[in-house]
Amino acid sequence: MIPIRDENPTLHQPVVTIVIIVVNIFIWFFVQGAGSELGLAQSLCHYGLIPGELLGSSASNIKIQITGNYACVLGDGGSITTLLSHAFLHGSWFHLIANMWFLWIFGDNVEDVMDKVHFVFFYLMCAFAAAVAQILTAPDAVTPMVGASGAIGGVMGAYARLYPKAEIQTVIPIGFYITSASVPAAFMLGYWFLLQVLSGLPALGGSTGGVAFWAHVGGFVTGLVLIGPLHRPDYLAAHSALSRNQRSNFRF
Repeated sequence: MIPIRDENPTLHQPVVTIVIIVVNIFIWFFVQGAGSELGLAQSLCHYGLIPGELLGSSASNIKIQITGNYACVLGDGGSITTLLSHAFLHGSWFHLIANMWFLWIFGDNVEDVMDKVHFVFFYLMCAFAAAVAQILTAPDAVTPMVGASGAIGGVMGAYARLYPKAEIQTVIPIGFYITSASVPAAFMLGYWFLLQVLSGLPALGGSTGGVAFWAHVGGFVTGLVLIGPLHRPDYLAAHSALSRNQRSNFRF
């Protein structure tokens, strides 16, 4: 299921969500060279999360091929800043666009019930938790992990807790046939979470590259938990009232 949009109004402008999207796009162009071979390799080697290097569990001075012409040479220890910097890098145009699309759909409503500073803290903590989850499940991995999907998984976890009944318009590909449907957020996001867990099971303890499914799981669970103490009940009550009014007007 691919979300197109949600039926969930907002009270405030999603300023932080927009800034995060702009920052990711800026980094893609001006740090990663819009996916150029050299820019991509340098950014992944310097700012991507490499668990084996960070923990010192992999041999130093070994080469990890990143692109056809460039490789990372692992040092004696990676930088702890990669626990967050990885979440602002991407591996391809599709990777960037898909992540920013999910953030745009779900981020505005999560930000809507939090103070701006709290939302920044929430997003960074989800990114950090995603990194920790991936490290715990693959401590010897030497392939750089990059992408905002762990942090966005946290946003999705928070959304599932806040708005389980919100309608999500989705596209559903079935082989060569494509259809669409409106489903409750709890169903769509629950399905996404289950898919991450099932897909991550075969990769437990592995050191090879691939999708960081356990980062997604770690981010989602962290968002699900953190949104409890970090959201403002008065904002959530006002948001719920707005949603009820919108539904009543629609029925009329």
